[in-house]
Amino acid sequence: MASKKDMRRPDLVVPYQEPPAKSGDGAELSSTLSSTLPMAAIFTRNRYIGWASVVLSIQSWLGESEDASKSSSSTPGYFTVGMSVMALAVTYLPMFLPPQPGQRPATGTEAPPPVPLAGA
Repeated sequence: MASKKDMRRPDLVVPYQEPPAKSGDGAELSSTLSSTLPMAAIFTRNRYIGWASVVLSIQSWLGESEDASKSSSSTPGYFTVGMSVMALAVTYLPMFLPPQPGQRPATGTEAPPPVPLAGA
């Protein structure tokens, strides 16, 4: 049978040291997503992308460090939250301001309609 004696040596114990904080690659990705998703929501008028942009921008704002907020190179968190809320409002805009009845939505790629003749 094995003995019950503790074989660990106290002179070899290494105390825990917290690793230094990384430069923030994850923060850059989160910041990039929170800046580009509102634009994607506006372009596609997709409500799911709009809600995802709101959630990611709030998460990015709450997760930014004091060092990142002091640097002038990054966009402030409250600005990205405002952009994502505005993008979400744009996606819901057709519910509150419906398009005019009888008008066909123009895509901008077709030819203009013919001009009616003056004598006809």
